Amino acid sequence: MLTLENVSVSYGAIEALTDISLTVNQGEVVTLIGANGAGKTTTLRTITGLLEPKNGRVMYEGKEISGMATHKLLPMGIAMSPEGRGVFANLTVRENLEMGAYIRKDKKGIADDMERGFTLFPRLKEREKQKAGTLSGGEQQMVAMARAMMSRPRLLLLDEPSLGLAPLLVHTIFEAIDEIRAEGTTILLVEQNANAALHHSDRAYVLETGRIVMEGDSKQLAADPRVKEAYLGE
Repeated sequence: MLTLENVSVSYGAIEALTDISLTVNQGEVVTLIGANGAGKTTTLRTITGLLEPKNGRVMYEGKEISGMATHKLLPMGIAMSPEGRGVFANLTVRENLEMGAYIRKDKKGIADDMERGFTLFPRLKEREKQKAGTLSGGEQQMVAMARAMMSRPRLLLLDEPSLGLAPLLVHTIFEAIDEIRAEGTTILLVEQNANAALHHSDRAYVLETGRIVMEGDSKQLAADPRVKEAYLGE
């Protein structure tokens, strides 16, 4: 479904990604783990057209999308829940979710998906008319994910969904990821919480200073002594 082929990206003279290749197959959850500054968010920004590769290309469903304008990707079935949540602070929870469906015209479908979001995150239903800026960090993360799902994406990009959240909320977020995947949405998950990411994904890539240094089945990587020592605190 999604393929990065030998992609390199620079910020001026600094190379942020060096010759990375990765694949996300339809129906999978693939995770990208690595320390802060490893290039994880840069990878997502490159996929979504916010950055253009210096070398290599990004392919989605057989079509090259390298450097394509970001707003053109949403109708193609790609949506992202960004790092930092990016909620519209002065809009209510409901209005934020409606913004996620701005390219759609099917009112019944939008209403159904709104209710689906509230089923996925019951706390949002309780806060439906509350301004998103007044919510806790965990609740804002729920808004960001539910909003991304309102466009009915085939590929969902999640950038650090558990960052800064209490353990109970981390559990809630990863339960939602499992549910979204069970409904057929393909997910590329960027996550510093390597333990949770590896337990809720099929395959994983390990990024270090802009290079992919390991890849494979998530369970196998979770059992790898090098991954345990570097990312799982064992």
